[in-house]
Amino acid sequence: MIGLISATAAGAVARDRLAASWRGRAVVYDGPVREAVRRAFAECEQLVCFLATGAVVRLVAPLLVDKAADPGVVCVDEAGRHAVALLGGHGGGANALAVAVGELLGAAPVVTTATDAVGVPGLDMLGLPVEGDVAAVSRAVLDGAPVTLRADAVWPLPALPPNVGPEGAGPAVLHITDRIVGLGSRAAVLRPASLAVGVGASRDAPEDEVLGLIRDTLEEAGLSPLSVAELVTVDAKAGEPGIVAAAARLNVPLRTYPAEELARIEVPHPSDAPLAAVGTPSVAEASALAGGGELLVPKRKSQPEGRAAMATCAVVRRAPRGRLAVVGLGPGARDLLTPRARDELRRASVLVGLDQYVDQIRDLLRPGTTILESGLGAEEERARTAVSEARKGHAVALIGSGDAGVYAMASPALAEAGTDIDVVGVPGVTAALAAAAILGAPLGHDHVSISLSDLHTPWEVIERRVRAAAEADIIVTFYNPRSRGRDWQLPKALSILSEHREPGTPVGVVRNASRPDESSRVTSLAALDPATVDMMTVVTVGNTATREIAGRMVTPRGYRWQSATTAPARETAP
Repeated sequence: MIGLISATAAGAVARDRLAASWRGRAVVYDGPVREAVRRAFAECEQLVCFLATGAVVRLVAPLLVDKAADPGVVCVDEAGRHAVALLGGHGGGANALAVAVGELLGAAPVVTTATDAVGVPGLDMLGLPVEGDVAAVSRAVLDGAPVTLRADAVWPLPALPPNVGPEGAGPAVLHITDRIVGLGSRAAVLRPASLAVGVGASRDAPEDEVLGLIRDTLEEAGLSPLSVAELVTVDAKAGEPGIVAAAARLNVPLRTYPAEELARIEVPHPSDAPLAAVGTPSVAEASALAGGGELLVPKRKSQPEGRAAMATCAVVRRAPRGRLAVVGLGPGARDLLTPRARDELRRASVLVGLDQYVDQIRDLLRPGTTILESGLGAEEERARTAVSEARKGHAVALIGSGDAGVYAMASPALAEAGTDIDVVGVPGVTAALAAAAILGAPLGHDHVSISLSDLHTPWEVIERRVRAAAEADIIVTFYNPRSRGRDWQLPKALSILSEHREPGTPVGVVRNASRPDESSRVTSLAALDPATVDMMTVVTVGNTATREIAGRMVTPRGYRWQSATTAPARETAP
């Protein structure tokens, strides 16, 4: 919950705007300011105070306990010009909250956290638990001093700066491992979620027995509890209190498998007891192995005093899964690049893309990002490269213009990708939509996009699709309409449409939509000169209801409440 506190009428106005936007997420604290801050600090994960920074500092200072537990605090000035991340920038989420407040109020977010200021990911913001001398290692990263990276495997993390690598010669060391390692000064360790712990238990097995067995097993194997990704067991034990409680205490999910699935998994220590009880000869080992991986610790039993064991566990190390984000950059304008796309670009350690698209967003990448760029005509090569890099364990962003799933990189990439990597699609503003917004509202009713490039699709197929759209009176947006080597396809497509549409049918022509040299015009089916169109152009042909109104191209939606007198009549040929 986010606590909102103000002391003046001006602050209350902005406060109430946030409260209205964050219904269910925020609560307004009224009354004397000191008491309101005290209550909100104790009850909320985050605070937004419409007060002077000095006042907020004095009010929260006596309340501070620990950076891991204190809420994030954002301070907004009375004029609403700045949203200052005052406390808990990373752990309390104040940096992100300042940005969110800024977006809603039109305020400039002020973030002073050193790593954010220089575009370097903080060790506590990489999505993994971190231990050790975090401050010293972070300082070395920021200072550009050599930091030795010792990783057991490649994990899909954001790009680390060039001074962090396996060849580092300085005293600072960053480990990425699930193993217990000795940490001296200037050493820190990131804990990847690499371990699956399979658990079996008799009915009503005590929580302490289950949890104690898991912790003892990990400790004796030299493994960190912070790297446990999940507890796993058989479906029949999904509600077993001791197992459920152990998962909660470890703060990990509990996953279960059907007994028949576990019975098919080969294990080193099958037993008749679980077969009779739940229908599989192994619970701990089989459930741990069900998601794949290497069995590090075979089945172990608990050892309570004076009675039989009621719990078993086994530990498996899962191989890292790389991450492939297929990112649409939009039509070219920076303000049409979505926030989600920006986040994925910052999250990637490897970027794959067409050289001219890389140039558009190069400044948004983190220092140390590996860039793999190539020229026109290498789509399949880029797709294979991106998938290959993801299979190595990296966080990869594969970029394309517009929406990456529309005549772009998503199709070839997903044709290469299997179930061994995670794939995320990031939508972008397509060229058809960008052009339509410039023209007016040409896509107000059913519409279709057709590429006229026959480099990969036989012209016979393209022509059949154009003819079907013409006969069905569907609005058509043509991608790749004309190039130096393909100058007859657009005239042919227009002639097919002319068989079913009047010569005066509006046609919108947009070149370089949203870019500095953007140009657009509305003409007609009969007047369009195909020679004025190139590969940077999108051509939108209206249907029989489309009209030019006040210089804009409009296709009526056909709402029932629109009267016949307001709906434009169909034009006839001159």
